[in-house]
Amino acid sequence: MNMHIREYRDSDYDVCRSLYGEMAQHHAEIYEDPSIAGDDPSRGFDEYLGRVDRCCSWVAEKGTQVVGLAGLCTTHELPKGGEIEPVVVTASLRDRGIGTKLVEYGINEAKKQGVRFLRIRPVARNRRAISLYVRLGFNLIGHVDLFQDLSPTSNRKWKPGIVIHGNELKY
Repeated sequence: MNMHIREYRDSDYDVCRSLYGEMAQHHAEIYEDPSIAGDDPSRGFDEYLGRVDRCCSWVAEKGTQVVGLAGLCTTHELPKGGEIEPVVVTASLRDRGIGTKLVEYGINEAKKQGVRFLRIRPVARNRRAISLYVRLGFNLIGHVDLFQDLSPTSNRKWKPGIVIHGNELKY
């Protein structure tokens, strides 16, 4: 596949906003909860661009078409910490190595910037992403986010199947 990674440019805004919407829609599908995507699934992209901790963003291009987006943010929870956020590949081209290339690029960028601890936080139900990230070396757990569904009458169905320190959790 003729694909390369380059820095994000302002002219990429529309296509990257659309990619961000694809990611939100994917999360809505794997959680079987359309409210995750909402009326404007792409709305989170503007918030992402405005993050003060965003160091850089890059895109994957196939030919001249932008097909993926990733970025690097700093974190203050860990000394010399960084986070790859987001990682998104257009749905029609997933599982073709584009996400791998985006994450590898991010790892190299983090190393250049002196990051010691690099994190990535996929949603718990995104098994493909988790498998990719573990394969790329993200095999340490720094913290776990636990929460309660305070509106259990919603249509979201929680799945069993995760055990941490002997505690059975749903995701």
